[in-house]
Amino acid sequence: MSTFARIVFLLTALQLAACGNGSAQEPFDVVILNGRVMDVETNFDEVRNVGIRDGIIVTISEDSIAGNETIDAAGHVVTAGFIDTHHHGAGSRWGVKASLRDGVTTPMDVELGTINVAGWYAERDGNWPANYGAAASHEFHRMKVLDGMALDGPADGTQFAALRNASYDENGVADWAVTRATLDQLNEMLVNIDEDLRAGAIGIASTTGYMANGVTTLELFNVQKVAANYDRLYASHVRLLGNSNPPTEATLGAFEQIANGVALNQPLILSHNNNFGWWEVEEHLQLLRDQGYNVWSEYYPYACGSSTIGSEFIKPENIGQLGIDYTNLIDPTTGENMNREIYDRIVAEDPAFIMILCLPQREAWLPMWLEVPHMTVAGDQMPPVDAEGNPLDWDDPYEAYNGHPRTVGTHAKTLRLAREHGVPLMQVLAQNNYWAAKHLGDAGIEAMKVRGRMQEGMVADITVFDPETVTDNGQYKVGENGNPSTGIPYVLVNGTVMVRDSKVVDGVFPGRPIRFEPEAEGRFEPLEREAYLDNLLAPDLHIDEGLGSIESH
Repeated sequence: MSTFARIVFLLTALQLAACGNGSAQEPFDVVILNGRVMDVETNFDEVRNVGIRDGIIVTISEDSIAGNETIDAAGHVVTAGFIDTHHHGAGSRWGVKASLRDGVTTPMDVELGTINVAGWYAERDGNWPANYGAAASHEFHRMKVLDGMALDGPADGTQFAALRNASYDENGVADWAVTRATLDQLNEMLVNIDEDLRAGAIGIASTTGYMANGVTTLELFNVQKVAANYDRLYASHVRLLGNSNPPTEATLGAFEQIANGVALNQPLILSHNNNFGWWEVEEHLQLLRDQGYNVWSEYYPYACGSSTIGSEFIKPENIGQLGIDYTNLIDPTTGENMNREIYDRIVAEDPAFIMILCLPQREAWLPMWLEVPHMTVAGDQMPPVDAEGNPLDWDDPYEAYNGHPRTVGTHAKTLRLAREHGVPLMQVLAQNNYWAAKHLGDAGIEAMKVRGRMQEGMVADITVFDPETVTDNGQYKVGENGNPSTGIPYVLVNGTVMVRDSKVVDGVFPGRPIRFEPEAEGRFEPLEREAYLDNLLAPDLHIDEGLGSIESH
């Protein structure tokens, strides 16, 4: 090789090296240095430097790198941002702010959901602090049809208490909860739900447990079928939740929806499977996953739950099925336990009052949930309101929040509990980020295939926390319900720093929609009595009038 050729070869090699290691030549937007980088999917756990550009993780390397903003993560874990699929405050800026402090980069409501999906996503386009997504709400569509509520604009979990209150206005009955739909009403509901799926909803959400007396098995199956028409997921708070005695054991509600999902080969989430019989349900889900079904569950790490005081499952004729009485209820405005007299007074004045309900048996189960594979952490965060029930705005202080502390501390609490109980950190990270992303991605949601993973080429949704100090701080005591999590000093959403030195950044909106692309036409075909039954019969048989009607009575 001539001297000239050697020089050309050397210059070319140097140029290629520079291009191949562009991270060393050009500053990144953000670099995170010296952190313990942990990725569940690849089981990666090493101290590395992370370079981010244009919202993407470009490099995870031992090499020295520089950026326009530098985060020193020494002594901290650097991992994929947490994903929460059961967040009733996800439509509120204050709810998002609290969850960012808790390490959550993608809060979504896939248990109660939303109505008028196109408008809901449009409201957040370009002006939301974290990623956002929702399923179509079975409950709200029942309100619209059975209670005659207008619901012409977007509504979500931030409004559910007010809407449940308003459902009594028409006739003094919450028809959405207790009334069985006729065939025409069911068709109207399903057409409306189908429109929300056409507009891009990530699936259907159903609070079936609150509507156990109104939703027939026929309705439930056909609601799940509407989602299956789009190959989309179905998520539900199952009926009979918490019941421990035959013939109404809680497991039956779960098995009803599992059977429907298996028949439809449908992605399925069983929301907060943290009540009696959870072990039996988890065994079924594990066996189904071994056969290739995309099914999983959620839990939140608290012995106490929260809901509206007028809910069917805590009425006098039902509360005993949970193994508790009214002294297990807490008034979050005072922090004091209730009794039957207090319950009767509040439920008469305000059936949508949000109370706290404690189930002592959960204390023994809590450490077990930390170790269950594919049981994801989802906080069931409540609507952010103050002691008078007024919605909180972005600038309202954390101490103004009145309600269950799971709204502010769910994810940090699982990290603390894992530390205290010796649960491997990789396991609890899987529950907080990877398994939700994996299952949602397998359900066809493209945005989730590039999240929940701390890898080069993935979206830079990142949570940085101190594994030795991270903790929840919210209490059941009034004034302390909203104490934010600590030990999570940095959170990035799509490569933008949204928590810096444990303070949420104001006026920046890097959130991206988690949704399906809208379709030109819907897919639902209304149910007709004879056509429905004909579909089940052999071709040479005909319907006898004696078969009756499939309408509910």
